[in-house]
Amino acid sequence: MIQETQIRINGEKHSFRPGETILDVAGRAGVEIPTLCHDPRLKPAGACRTCLVEVEGQRKLLPACATPATTDMAVVSESERVDRHRKTLLALYATDHPSNREASERGAPDELLDMIENYRAPTDWGAMASVRANRHDDRNPYIHFEPDTCILCARCTRYCDEVEAVSAITLAGRGSETTISTVDGLSLLDTSCEMCGGCIDVCPTGAMGEKMPLTRGDKPERELEKVRSTCNFCGVGCQVDLNVDREADDGAGRIVKVTSPPTGTTTNDGNLCVKGRFAYDFVHHPDRLKVPLVRGADGEFYETSWEDALQKAAAGLQGVSERHGKNGLGFVSSSRCTVEENYLVQKLSRAVFGTNNVHQCAAT
Repeated sequence: MIQETQIRINGEKHSFRPGETILDVAGRAGVEIPTLCHDPRLKPAGACRTCLVEVEGQRKLLPACATPATTDMAVVSESERVDRHRKTLLALYATDHPSNREASERGAPDELLDMIENYRAPTDWGAMASVRANRHDDRNPYIHFEPDTCILCARCTRYCDEVEAVSAITLAGRGSETTISTVDGLSLLDTSCEMCGGCIDVCPTGAMGEKMPLTRGDKPERELEKVRSTCNFCGVGCQVDLNVDREADDGAGRIVKVTSPPTGTTTNDGNLCVKGRFAYDFVHHPDRLKVPLVRGADGEFYETSWEDALQKAAAGLQGVSERHGKNGLGFVSSSRCTVEENYLVQKLSRAVFGTNNVHQCAAT
């Protein structure tokens, strides 16, 4: 008989699987344990110390993100000792961090400020100027770094190393001068950086942010509407959230950034390439076709309905087949289509028009 492995969190018993941490079990059980350096795609680091909890039999508080769950372990996530630790830790973080949201939230919400408010941490411990080096002259067009809001959680450097495997950024310097840097302080364009924006995606304070919405003066992410969509730059089917400012363009709305939170169920698990994250300007390009067009007798294009456009396209294809035979037709699909759309194109070619002259530009 297999014995069920259980752990007690705040007096409640919860089952766990081998290899799971206290944080894994707590998250599944709906027990809130704050984190700043944790990301489910990365190896636990225990760097920020916000997730420390009490474990029966242990003298010190332990990081929930890096402590494996064991049978009959007794964990307390809310106590006077834990609360005192969190308030002290967050108050220390606040001493060299912007205290107002206008200064820190220029592209994304600041989770540290949220945490300071939620746990009522002291904010009167004084302040000191950040001495972390900046890279204002980095000419890359996408990624901005603001050292004042960086808390050295290393999520960005770990993501660059563990997920992207390019190691374009790293922790450099010592003590209070430790900062996020590149080799010799070079521009990201002169490193192995692939401009995937993963560092932006994992940053909990907005220290790593998009230059595009920053230079446009757009609103922070907390004021944007998220619309789930599928990236159409290739056929992988990455899930994205289009962040829309509904008040922009005189109320017409405008996409100002693209995010993709990790879900564990989609093909990309929150990871995007440079095109998926940053190449969204075409949506609002003035030359973008928004209605179907058909060519008139004078050779000019005229707006029409989808029904009329599809009928004329079908008639044109059928006419070529009748005049030159079925192999006079050829169908080329796009790598920007989904797998399902490419499937339909080859069915149209083979089943409807009877030709195997069908290709997809990515040849996948």
